[in-house]
Amino acid sequence: MTSDPPPGTPEAPRVAVRGEARLEVDPEIARVGITIGARGTDRRSALEDLTRRNTTALDLIKSYGDAVERLETGAFSITPELTRHGKGERVRAYHGRVHLTAELTDFTALGELTTRLADLDLTRVDGPWWTLRPDSPAHGAARRQAVREAVQRAREYAEALGTTLAALIELADLGAENTPMAGGTPRMAFAAAEAPDTPPALNLEPQRQTVTAQVNARFTMHPPAL
Repeated sequence: MTSDPPPGTPEAPRVAVRGEARLEVDPEIARVGITIGARGTDRRSALEDLTRRNTTALDLIKSYGDAVERLETGAFSITPELTRHGKGERVRAYHGRVHLTAELTDFTALGELTTRLADLDLTRVDGPWWTLRPDSPAHGAARRQAVREAVQRAREYAEALGTTLAALIELADLGAENTPMAGGTPRMAFAAAEAPDTPPALNLEPQRQTVTAQVNARFTMHPPAL
């Protein structure tokens, strides 16, 4: 448990301020979710079909090389579809599904890749979700701006009293976070059949990201002449 800071004294009066920053920056990463489906009259055929479609999607994504920063396989399932048969039930078909996540840093390739993925049979594409890297320089820039604002505020209070700041007593970081802009993140979803021709690439505009930072700061001042 932290105690309240000691009060200032007439010889060293204190001033407490908050500094805030809000920056709008371009995203660094676009994340896309790909869900691949398959259906077969028996478990083996469903698995083989799903394996083939999954390999096709993986090969397509990997063909974009360094534009794809990360590629991960998520949930996988094979589910029987039951139907009534007399007084009981029997398996009518098996449905397979596997989920992939791709992160791209080259937004020029993003529209083409998402369109080509969506053109695959029984394939759903969701996204993109725009974001920044955890170590993005934008976070540091927001924190520095918040500190500068805190110092400027404290100086203005001191100047209003006809004095100046003497020393920094405390600087507390209230955190910096990446917050999506109002209106939500744009999403797209497709489930298209294969086509012989490559479809035209989508024109996707990166969504600007809002980075915020807040700090609390306490200073001592030279005694003002009141």
